Formats: sequence, structure tokens, C-alpha cells
Amino acid sequence: EDYFPFTDPSMECEILYDGEWLEVLGCGVIHTEVLDMAGRGDRRGWAFGLGLERLAMILFEIPDIRLFWSDDERFHKQFEEGKITKFKSYSKYPPCYKDIAFWLPEGYEENDFFELARGVAGDLVEKIDLTDEFTNPKTNKTSKCYRITYRSMDRSLTDDEINALQEELRAKSGSELNVEVR
Repeated sequence: EDYFPFTDPSMECEILYDGEWLEVLGCGVIHTEVLDMAGRGDRRGWAFGLGLERLAMILFEIPDIRLFWSDDERFHKQFEEGKITKFKSYSKYPPCYKDIAFWLPEGYEENDFFELARGVAGDLVEKIDLTDEFTNPKTNKTSKCYRITYRSMDRSLTDDEINALQEELRAKSGSELNVEVR
């Protein structure tokens, strides 16, 4: 089971590939409010989304999903219709790494944090990795630490820019996810 803002219940299908889980299908029963806004409140429906990009990433060995939306010719010119070719990496702008750690509340959903981070920083978030998890034996509270990799596809990022995004993420994590930022 998963969460999507327009369906309830929501489900997701993932495949384990090369040690990582990849979302390839999301689906669920459409919220009645959504159907009401479309003038179809008398109906029920399902929503489906197929992650073809994830499968293409495996097939062509593409390391970053954001490349699909890039206008960079170094990416696009590598592929021809009807041919399966391995992606050849090219020089990118440098990454910027920032960590965030917090104590988890009851009912914490990791995907909510991932969505919040992308809501704050958009496509500048290249990936988010869990780097540490700790449960305090006295309080039985659990803390998670994530490393966020920020990188632009078309320019170098500044410390001031990333520090501002990281501070906004810290503030919103506390207020919107009810976590206790450390």
C-alpha cells in the first residue's frame, strides 16, 4: 500500500533491480472529490501510472531520471529509434551534499519526506539516501539521517542557494511531517 494525493486506497508496484527498489506502477481508487470536480461524481474510477522511464533507465543504463527531461543534446543524440545502446555518461555539474536527521513520529512515511524534499527543491534533488537509522533504547524513539544530493543539470549551484533550500526543508519537515529535527 502507498499514498497518492488523488487516490484512496493507493497501491504501488516496485521491482528489485540491482539491489534497489524501482517504482514502475502506481494506482488507486480515484477520490470522489476529484470525480465531483470533473462533473462525474456519480461514477467511480481507477487511476494508473506506469513508470516507463524507470524501465528505460534499466534498459539503457541511464543513472538519473532527470536526464529524460533535459534539453541537453549530449543526452538526446545518444539514442536512435530501433536501437538499444548503453548510455555514455558525460560531464555534469558538481553535486552538493547535505544531511538532515530527525526523530520520527508515529505513522511516519518515508515517501512523504521524499515528496516534501522535491516540493522544496524540485529537480535540484538528484537523490536521497538513508545513511543512518538509530533507535534509542531508553526512549524507544527512532532517528533517521538522510543525505540529499543536490545537483543542477545545467549550472553550478551556490552554497547560499543550497543552504537556503536545506533550511526550508528542515523547517517544513518539522511543521508538515511533525518530525523533531536534530
